[in-house]
Amino acid sequence: MSGSGTAEHVVVIGAGIAGLAAAHRLIQRGARVTVLEASGRVGGKLLPGEIAGARVDLGAESMLARRPEAIALAREVGLDSRLQPPATATASIWTRGALRPMPKGHVMGVPGTAAALSGVLSDEGLARIERDADLPRTEVGDDVAVGAYVAERLGREVVDRLIEPLLGGVYAGDAYRISMRSAVPQLFQVARTHTSLTEGVREIQAKAAANQQTGPVFMGIEGGVGSLPLAVAESVRARGGEILTDTPVTELRREGGEGWRVVAGDRVLHADSVVVAVPAPAAARLLRTEAPEAATDLAAIEYASMALITLAYRRADTALPAGSGFLVPPVDGRTIKASTFASQKWGWIADRNPDVVVLRTSVGRYGETAILEREDTELVDVSRHDLKEATGLDARPLETRVTRWTDGLPQYPVGHHTRVARVREHIGKLPGLAVCGAQYDGVGIPACVASAYAAVDQVYGDDRGVQELTADPVQSLHGGAGE
Repeated sequence: MSGSGTAEHVVVIGAGIAGLAAAHRLIQRGARVTVLEASGRVGGKLLPGEIAGARVDLGAESMLARRPEAIALAREVGLDSRLQPPATATASIWTRGALRPMPKGHVMGVPGTAAALSGVLSDEGLARIERDADLPRTEVGDDVAVGAYVAERLGREVVDRLIEPLLGGVYAGDAYRISMRSAVPQLFQVARTHTSLTEGVREIQAKAAANQQTGPVFMGIEGGVGSLPLAVAESVRARGGEILTDTPVTELRREGGEGWRVVAGDRVLHADSVVVAVPAPAAARLLRTEAPEAATDLAAIEYASMALITLAYRRADTALPAGSGFLVPPVDGRTIKASTFASQKWGWIADRNPDVVVLRTSVGRYGETAILEREDTELVDVSRHDLKEATGLDARPLETRVTRWTDGLPQYPVGHHTRVARVREHIGKLPGLAVCGAQYDGVGIPACVASAYAAVDQVYGDDRGVQELTADPVQSLHGGAGE
């Protein structure tokens, strides 16, 4: 961007958390900002709602606390006093016919010792983990699927009973397809440098302990994390930024060698720079003319769809197990893949609604379409059935809500990092253009914010942030207890 002294005009396309974070950072750097959002609201996958009088999240509900970006942004927009960790850090896994305590001492389901998974795996599964120390090195090359690599080192039971519900829940995907380099980069690094995977995990754990990584792993916001994009949008507007909803962009073109022409309905905007912060299919359509190679790669990114079922009960009618909820391995053949006991996980929900208990379940994984074709009432029924099987809860809910997230979660298959690098290489050839969002460097809220900041750096000719980004494998859209 030029240093003429006149505020540069930057158009941000998309008002999810990535687009709003980019707009907020651009205003901090002195730009004049216009945000264009196709839907009727801001926030993307962060959606506040209400059930039986209780404020709840109908989308993502927590943020990784050990990355600074999301929490720092929340503080910048006045939410510091409302940041709250979960009221309980204990969770369960519903497997082999029972709710079992979620193991500790693992990295995204990969244990440092076999003993760490005692109670979840069979004796045969635990014995298979012990063989890791004696196996020859497994080469991972430029990338490898998490499930395939871990199954070769530790056996399929580790993948099927723990990694699938943890990592598969994050992406609503298949651990045997998901890229280890993109989704769990710390594991990929030790896989490249260690013969024994369990030894590498113990090294990760030792480094974390040496760095004194204490405090909560996750953080929420009183009133729900859906209040974060609303607060960011309010801050952007208060500082002169313009946010237009119900304004889909239909054309993005270079203009006379300098600047960009953005067409949104009957509006034509002229911008010095543009940040494209929409999901991959929409980004591909917008970039097809000016960056066809990038558009081709973006169009190839696949998405998984899912649904969240939120249920409210009279407290007098419920007696739930302790903890924040449970995850469900696909191998057990259940319909739901996770449940969050929201009133137990978030103290503010219980405090504000002492007579109501709120739960969430989630259904839908990559490649599953039949379950999501069911009516809302059917999804409520299967959720109630599985909840009864897992917890004994048989009461009739006061109210239910089904929130569908069609194409909600981008998939990170093997080679994802190479595709993203190609996209950025092609985008980098066009001055004043940058991209950000969940499809690039991680689906968690902090990763989306970091992606936005990297896009702003690129707009200003400083792309160091892009080079330094690492994937954040945590996303709370699915509502699982493993968050």
